[in-house]
Amino acid sequence: MKKITLIFFLCIAFSLKAQVKGTVTDQKGDPLSFVSVYLNNTITGTTTNEEGNYLLNLKKPGKYTIIFQFIGFTTLKKEVTITSFPFQLNAVLKEENVQLNEIVISTKDNPANRIIRNAIKSKDKNTEKYANYTAKFYSRGLTRIKDAPEKFFGQSMGDFGGGLDSTRSGIIYLSETFSKISFQKKPKKFKEKIVASKVSGQDNGVSFNRAEESNLDLYENSIEIFNGLVSPISTNAFTYYNYKLVGTFYDKNQKLINKIQLLPKRKNDRVFEGFIYIVEDDWALYGIDVTTTGAQTNIPIVNTLKVTQGFNYSEEIKGWVLINQTLDFDLNFLGFKPSGKFSYTYSDYNFKPNFTATTFTNEVLSFEESATKKDTLFWNKLRPIPLTLEEVTDYKVKDSIKVLRKSKKYLDSIDAKGNKFGWLDPITGYSFNNTFEDKSFSYNGPLLRTGFNTVQGFYTGVGFNYFKSLNDTGKWWSAGVNANYSFSEKKIRPSVYFSKKWNNISRPRLFAKIGITTPQFNERNPIARLNNSLSSLLSNLNYLKIYEKQAAEITYSQEIKNGIYFSGTLEYANRKPLFNTTDFSWTSKEENGGYTSNNPLNRSGFNTAPFAEHKIATLDLRTRFVFGQKFLSYPDSKQNIGNNKYPSVSIRYRKRFGASNSELNSDLFTTNINHFVNAGNYGNFRYNLRAGIFLKKKNIAFMDYLQPNGNELTYPLKTAGISSFGLLDYYKLYSNDKYAEAHLEHNFRGAILGKIPLLNKLNFYLVAGSKAMVMEDAKPYTEYSVGLDNLGFGKWRFLRLDYVMSNYNGVSENGFLFRFSLFN
Repeated sequence: MKKITLIFFLCIAFSLKAQVKGTVTDQKGDPLSFVSVYLNNTITGTTTNEEGNYLLNLKKPGKYTIIFQFIGFTTLKKEVTITSFPFQLNAVLKEENVQLNEIVISTKDNPANRIIRNAIKSKDKNTEKYANYTAKFYSRGLTRIKDAPEKFFGQSMGDFGGGLDSTRSGIIYLSETFSKISFQKKPKKFKEKIVASKVSGQDNGVSFNRAEESNLDLYENSIEIFNGLVSPISTNAFTYYNYKLVGTFYDKNQKLINKIQLLPKRKNDRVFEGFIYIVEDDWALYGIDVTTTGAQTNIPIVNTLKVTQGFNYSEEIKGWVLINQTLDFDLNFLGFKPSGKFSYTYSDYNFKPNFTATTFTNEVLSFEESATKKDTLFWNKLRPIPLTLEEVTDYKVKDSIKVLRKSKKYLDSIDAKGNKFGWLDPITGYSFNNTFEDKSFSYNGPLLRTGFNTVQGFYTGVGFNYFKSLNDTGKWWSAGVNANYSFSEKKIRPSVYFSKKWNNISRPRLFAKIGITTPQFNERNPIARLNNSLSSLLSNLNYLKIYEKQAAEITYSQEIKNGIYFSGTLEYANRKPLFNTTDFSWTSKEENGGYTSNNPLNRSGFNTAPFAEHKIATLDLRTRFVFGQKFLSYPDSKQNIGNNKYPSVSIRYRKRFGASNSELNSDLFTTNINHFVNAGNYGNFRYNLRAGIFLKKKNIAFMDYLQPNGNELTYPLKTAGISSFGLLDYYKLYSNDKYAEAHLEHNFRGAILGKIPLLNKLNFYLVAGSKAMVMEDAKPYTEYSVGLDNLGFGKWRFLRLDYVMSNYNGVSENGFLFRFSLFN
């Protein structure tokens, strides 16, 4: 009975609206997936699935010429007379007959170089032909896994929604999206409206396949979604590639097609390998069949990524347009080995759209009403690529168990397994979940809350949290308690908090907290506690300087309008100085001169405090502007994606008031401007500017001064990134008046070192930076740096080395800074 039901379901998927159907194979009888099938003199049609099956919709019987086109195979034309439907039409494709003529063989100049130069020269001409268009876009994503681990860090991984068989192999993700897209080249704008979206086994049906990110456009100089891989027809492609003309053949319209092999000059550079097909005289892309690796993309979990694209000739615009694309991937991450394919098709191009001033907005993605609620009949009529038997089975199985898996009985049984207490849980943490009621209780263990400093000695902490979801659109509340214990002080510092969020659109959130904490004197927290623990215990370098704060605070934050963010905090605190209580170390107490005091203003002042204990209130108001912010509108949420065309600006007003000593009260205005500029194959440039001014210069508490982010570590695991100085002592400079700092950095990636023989084989990136700081009543501080990024081995390249030169008050210093770029 199950087999009959499955066959019936499959027949529906193949027959509704489909009038011409069949299977495409090679000469050995093996099915060919993603073959383009369309009518002659058109640019859209349909595509075969992984089993080689296709469906082509025709309006009426008659005589037709049907084209079968696939990269690597000779295009096939079949003339048929159709009298009734459904009509069965199978096809067998022959491998393309690629040949080199005698002129090409005998020429001294590399003929492939001539073709590539012409393709680069003609990029604007070719893309200008479809500078404006609308189209329909269909995507399908499929992810499989083999031998999936049953547990991950002691936690059961379940059966991935019911997609695994007895060997823990099978489909773990299957999704489809159908949308309408609009594109404008100058200025570049894009808009997508999703008509239908579906995810196997899920109710919300929100697939995250975006058309704008899916099109891997080799006419661009670099492919940003692949971490800036260099296109083989980039303006500086000859720095990265050698080329070989494998041969030529003629397409269905007797256009001469050149098959070019890509030969990277450096194996692990940001490049593709494989073949591209270029049309003679038009110098346009005809097809792409390329691969890249984790080492080339600098994404270690990637084994391989394969991209194929097919283009078709449009008589209307006398140009070649993309009609289909596939992305095959093979990953490996901590024992999980997923692989799969994303398939995309483009159809119904309109190259003369009537765009208006309101066509393109900052909303680049939206969903039609009920887009995630389309039924099976709707999808069977809409789907341009037929489902495979495996995909039909996955939809059927997961849809049949979806209702069961939402039941209280089932969810309670799953929770019962997941809620079992493990022997490592007292250290790592533990969660007790009630999935049916959407609530949980968590215990946060001491593993990541343990460290060392000279004030507290060894310290550790635990926490408890209760979380309750109130709906499916992001409304929830949470409450908890944390406690930190200092072994040298023999003191516990507790805190309790409450938080509530109302939705996932503007994300309004309320947070309230009361308790005792030990913040750094620099509120920007330049010193990572792990860095300080290691440097203290191993080298007697206790850079962290802290004080005690007993406080009650309440914070509210929200995106009040697209790209405009607001947060406000009101706090009342008692602030108290702390002193060293231990000189414990794993090394000689004399190394590096021993520990310094906890007074950032006097490193030898072990019994002196940088401020007097006091109570004070604070009003902290912050606004951030992300100009031209683009965003994605999902049915129940909004995802902001920024806009790299403009910098983002933050403005802050901080008022300290209510202190018994009026000198401690202050009013401070600060602003931050930061920007990331993508320079394509020439790397990326970024800058961060910060300035501040006190309304009145007063003798305020030291933690209220404006301070830069310094660094005194040669091997920091984590730094404050571009906003930190490399050689500046942590508390050397500060201001209670006027202050400004600037950080500029350009990562050339392979643009410079890639052109130097021998050195270019290492695939290192040249990085240059400049930093400066000025303040009232002090000399300027400057730094210049040059470094190498992308250091490492194979695809594991997370290291960076900088040589930094600084100057302050006529004194110059220099040194090396070695860091992990993965965390910075």
